[in-house]
Order: sequence, then structure tokens, then C-alpha cells
Amino acid sequence: MWHLSPSSSQPLYQQVIDLIEQAIMNGQLAPGERLPSERKMSVLLQVNRSTIIHALNELTDRGVIIRKIGSGSFVNPDKWGLQTHPLMNWQPLKSAYAQFPKDDYILQVQHLRKESVEQQRPIKDMATGDLSSNLLPDLNLTDLPVKELLSLEQDDETTQLGLYSFRQTVQEHMQQRLGLSVDLSEILITTGTQQALFLISQTLLKPGDRIGVEAPSSFYRLPIFQAAGLRICALPMDEHGVTLQGLKELVEKHLIKMVFLNPLFQNPTGSCMDTKRKQQILKYCHHYQIPIIEDDACSMLSFSSDMNITPIKAYDHHQQVIYMGSLSKYMGKNIRAGWIIAPKAIITQLAHIRQQIDGGLSVLPQLLAEHYLRHQLNQHCKDLKQQLSSKADQLCQWLQTHHQNDLSFTPPQGGLYCYATFHEDKIKNMPKILQSWLSQNITIAKGEEFGGKAGEIRLNFSQF
Repeated sequence: MWHLSPSSSQPLYQQVIDLIEQAIMNGQLAPGERLPSERKMSVLLQVNRSTIIHALNELTDRGVIIRKIGSGSFVNPDKWGLQTHPLMNWQPLKSAYAQFPKDDYILQVQHLRKESVEQQRPIKDMATGDLSSNLLPDLNLTDLPVKELLSLEQDDETTQLGLYSFRQTVQEHMQQRLGLSVDLSEILITTGTQQALFLISQTLLKPGDRIGVEAPSSFYRLPIFQAAGLRICALPMDEHGVTLQGLKELVEKHLIKMVFLNPLFQNPTGSCMDTKRKQQILKYCHHYQIPIIEDDACSMLSFSSDMNITPIKAYDHHQQVIYMGSLSKYMGKNIRAGWIIAPKAIITQLAHIRQQIDGGLSVLPQLLAEHYLRHQLNQHCKDLKQQLSSKADQLCQWLQTHHQNDLSFTPPQGGLYCYATFHEDKIKNMPKILQSWLSQNITIAKGEEFGGKAGEIRLNFSQF
């Protein structure tokens, strides 16, 4: 692999950069692998050592490699701090998805899922992030005639911002359920959180910007930020979510353009940020003029009425929080309907970009989501919380009975996830335990998938 093309017109240092990046993307250089020394690399590639140093310095600045004094240069074992180039064609897009290859366990999980479908054999797929299909609501299709549906599709405002009646319903929902008073001009309907993140990253950020992301976080596993050429920086967490001290240390070290938070029943840890912490984080970010992107995926799935499920957005008096709502954790991932709440000027920008790229939204998912919010949410949420609480208890009992000596966990207070950590002296037994679970048709998600540490796992108890 250590060969430069003699016909290339690029500067030599850039050729070296491209060579190393391509080797990482196609698996020739594995995460954490040590690169040849500068001297050896200059001999292998037949270039000056200064050229190698130039290339390695740039790769280090972008977080692609890590240089350790006295030890050498290593491929970054994860994505924290990594900046890739923004994607401009299909080949780089493919590379962003393939850059961090799946491990054998993930491939085994995928194979088990395929077998379960083909053989119609049920599995406890706690590796998935989705609500169990057994807990989904019975959705009532709209009685609107086809011609009226088509006319709704062609309406300019519906195309740009989303169905008017659905935005009204979202407005009422935010007021009644979460105590947020929002103007209709501040609501943009989306196909879900991933579209919202894509629009935000493409509209409000630029390649090379640093963003703060919870560590661990479901955001970590998404290629959207890599595709935009952003650098993601880890925000330390405790049992109550992102810590103020961790945020302060990150901001003092780097110029952070945005922070992305999932403060209520966080994915994957299930943690909930208390009121004091929310207000402290908001105040600090306001002082340093750092926008907050808040993801609210399942705040209404609290097992106790005493819990404060108020989003950070409710405390925002300076329009610095962009709120993302979604119904996928209630209605299922196939009903792609969500919303962004932001200042009108931001909504206009996001809608414009979406229209240029996407051309509009399908009305049917919006009508289904509107009907759910108006007529089904209250009863379904009540039933769902009871069922999820029972399943969480069953999972905790199972873990306590069979693996008390192997791992520790905090019983979930709501949401969908339980996060467990293998004891340090038991991490070596983790592969054997995971294989044992696979043989019982039980899957989990490893913490490393979310930027977490070895020995951490996420279990979706809705699937138990």
C-alpha cells in the first residue's frame, strides 16, 4: 500500500494524506494501528521526511491520527475530534459510512436478524434503538379522499413548512404537554431527527467547525456530521447527563460552535438531566453564545409522574435552543414525522435548504402523526409507560439473577434504554457472555458504537 502514483499532479504531502486516509477507509489501516515511523515512511514512499511530517501534522490537526511522543503515530481509534472532508460525490459518501468497519459481533447480530425474518423466529433484539413492534399503536388511516390529499401535497406552505393543521397540532402539543408557547412560524415539520440534523449541519455549520456531543451518544454513530466535515468533541457525562465542568473544560480548550444534547432519557445511557443542571448548561452556553441543539425523543415515557420532563427549550429566553421533536419512539420508525422549533429566521433558512434538496414532504405521514397527537397519544402513552415499566423491571431482574457478578447498572426511570457496565475484572468475559446471549436469541448494542468505553452495553428493554 505504501506507493504514490507517479502520474498524480497533487503536491506530494497531499498524496501522502490521501494514501493514509484511503488505507483507513478500506481497512488496510485499522483503528488504533501504529503507522511506520517518519523515517521509514519517507523511505517506503521515496519522499523527503519533511513531506511526511507535513502530511502527518495535517492528519493530526484533523484528528485522523494521534501522535504520541516517544511512541509514534496511530490511527485514531474512534471519531472523537475527527474531521473528514465534506462530501461532494457518491464515492466519499460511501467512504464516510464505511470508514469505521463493523466488528464481528455486529455482523452476527445482523445475521441473527436476517435468520429470524426468514425463519419467522422471534428474538429479543435489544440491540435495536426502536420501540418493539408489539407496543406500537393501531394507526387509523385518514378518511380524506385522494383528490384532497393531492391538493394538500401541492400547497406551497405545506411543501415548505409542513401541513398547516399538523403544525397547529404540534403547537398545541408543545403547550399542553411540555409547557412551551411557540408561534406557528417557528415550527418546521421534518421526516425525523436525522433530517433535522442534516439540515442544521448543512445550513448553520461549515466544514471544520467543532461541535460538542455527549459521550456516549446516539449522535456519535451517525455519519451526518462526518459527511459535513465537522469535528465532534466529547462532552463528559455523569448519571445526570452532561457535566457543567466537562462543558467548561471543552469550551476553554476549543472553539465550540454548537452543542448537541439529548437531556431526557438519553440514548444510550437513559440518563435524565435535572432542572438545576439544565439551567446551568443553558446559562453557560448563553454567556459564551453557543447554540444548543436539543433532541427530545422520548421525554413523555417517564415511569413516575414526579419526574421533571421539561425540556431545556422551556427555560430558553434568548432563542439559543433549537428543539427537535420526533414521534418515532412512540409510533414506530416507519412513520417519519418530526419537527424543529427555532427562531423564524432559522426556520426560513432550514426550509429553503430542504426545499432545494428534498422538494417537499409527504402529507400522509403528517396526517397520521396529527391524528396520533390529537386522538391517541394520551391513552397510548399511558399504556406504553405501564408496559415499558414492567419490561424494565423484568430486564433488571434477569440481569440481577444471572449477571450480578458480571456487571452493574442503574434501573431505568423511563425511556427505552438500560445502560450497563461490566466490572473491570469481568470485561475479559464479555465476548463469551455476548455469545451466550446470541445463542439464546438475545442481542445488545456495545457502548463503543456510541463512543462509549469497552465493557459498556445498551439494552433496549422494550424488546425484552
